[in-house]
Amino acid sequence: MSINRERLQSHLEQLSQIGKIGETGVRRLAHSEEDREAVEVVRGWMAEAGLKARIDNFGNLIGKLEGKNPDAPVLMIGSHIDSQPYGGRFDGTAGALGALEVAQTMMEQGIQSKIPVEVICFADEEGSRFGKGTFGSRGITDQLETGEIERKDKNGVSRRQALESFGCNPDDMERSEYSEGDIQAFIELHIEQGPVLEKKEIPVGIVSGISGPLWMTVSFEGFAGHAGSVPMNLRQDALVGSSEVISQFDNIVKQDPNASTVGTVGSLHVFPDSRNIIPEKVEFTIDLRDIDINRRNQYENELMKVVKTTAEKYQLTYSIREDMRNDPSYCNHSIKEMMRIESEEMGLDAPELMSGPFHDALSLSQVCDYGMIFVRCKDGISHNPAEYASYQDIAEGVELMYRTAVRIVQDEIRH
Repeated sequence: MSINRERLQSHLEQLSQIGKIGETGVRRLAHSEEDREAVEVVRGWMAEAGLKARIDNFGNLIGKLEGKNPDAPVLMIGSHIDSQPYGGRFDGTAGALGALEVAQTMMEQGIQSKIPVEVICFADEEGSRFGKGTFGSRGITDQLETGEIERKDKNGVSRRQALESFGCNPDDMERSEYSEGDIQAFIELHIEQGPVLEKKEIPVGIVSGISGPLWMTVSFEGFAGHAGSVPMNLRQDALVGSSEVISQFDNIVKQDPNASTVGTVGSLHVFPDSRNIIPEKVEFTIDLRDIDINRRNQYENELMKVVKTTAEKYQLTYSIREDMRNDPSYCNHSIKEMMRIESEEMGLDAPELMSGPFHDALSLSQVCDYGMIFVRCKDGISHNPAEYASYQDIAEGVELMYRTAVRIVQDEIRH
């Protein structure tokens, strides 16, 4: 194995102590004090590895390894180090610190890179604080929405304020964007966050593509009243209407048992939230994902009809806010082939599998070729302190990323 497994494990263990909750959990919300502490620690490791490190105006941490041609499009490798509010130790960090290990190993092995290599820890991949993820990767690729930095967290802090506290200049984000053609390719390693590799008893997989996520927020508004005096047939109960939509959404997503479609309602807020008042306003989230864009569009249309008819049925008003919409994306064939050949050389025979979760690679797919590597995780658990991937499996995945990166910087990629 070319990479230094012990160093990689040490970095992962040290980073897991920042924002630690319980025995194995992590809470490092985007642009928070814990996030900043983690960024500074990793920036120090980048400097030790000989990389030139900087924090851009989106909050991304970027470490650069120069190539023979400093003006050539870069190979970008990395992931994220922010976490869910009740997250695990390996989501994002395995890929971000794995990328650092790849670059450091390149230097130690004397690899003559024809192009620059950039190791990146993307800001706010998770989206749990401001309700919209992959902020850093969408930022550098000019995919942010108008007014997005004015979004507020649950404490009323805007992303603009959080970025300023982080040391960034949100009024000069354009300086941190990459121009067309600046990035030749992107590679991301990530824990699978699913059970496929574990069932196959294989430590590493090659990603074929990423499902396209659609995030929406639905609001119903009725009329509050006394729970003991308003007759059932005269009520405008926003929670009853919301419950019906949520149930029917579940049925819509499940209608084709062989499809890869998944749908989730993960957040629900009730006003005025009292046991003896009829709910007047309810807001809930929709997360709909599919590798088949036509099927996702069909299910979205079916859901919109359900929302409309339910509002009419219960005499409610409603609004729907679109929070994120990305098309599915497929990995570059040449990069997948490199990974396949190298995995066979390593004796892994890594299978191809689709990614249901979205990743920063989805943003990068809009501007360059990309490849992804998955690492087996126990019981497919993620976004949970119980999340676990063995250090040996992570090392196998990082070794595969290293070998693939070496091929790319020696000009073996084919479009």
